[in-house]
Amino acid sequence: MAIERTLSIIKPDATRRNLTGKIAAKFEEAGLRIVAQKRILLTRAQAEKFYEVHAARPFFGELTDFMASGPVVVQVLEGEGAVLKNREVMGATNPKDAAPGTIRAEFAESVGENSVHGSDAPETAAQEIAFFFSGLELVG
Repeated sequence: MAIERTLSIIKPDATRRNLTGKIAAKFEEAGLRIVAQKRILLTRAQAEKFYEVHAARPFFGELTDFMASGPVVVQVLEGEGAVLKNREVMGATNPKDAAPGTIRAEFAESVGENSVHGSDAPETAAQEIAFFFSGLELVG
């Protein structure tokens, strides 16, 4: 497998409960390296821009309100097959369907407040990484 980079967001429900370190440890234990990381507070407009692909979906307003409700930790993960590996570590979107040991099985509060976001494809990852990070911030 190729070395890839993917975006990960630790969402407000997880930062509020001080789970940042526990979640980051799960990525590292799975063989992913954190090559960029910062804690930010998104505005509603920034959240809407980031999630604009979902603008027509009924959950868009709730999602963007939630993502602007508190600090998030955005990070770039790097490793072999990083996009897929990150998605495996996160677990299914619905925590009831998430495999034991995954982030969402352990930490998610609901389908909407599911603790983490991860890119779904290498092309998406490149766009999402560029949304939050400049090339100078990516330190492999």
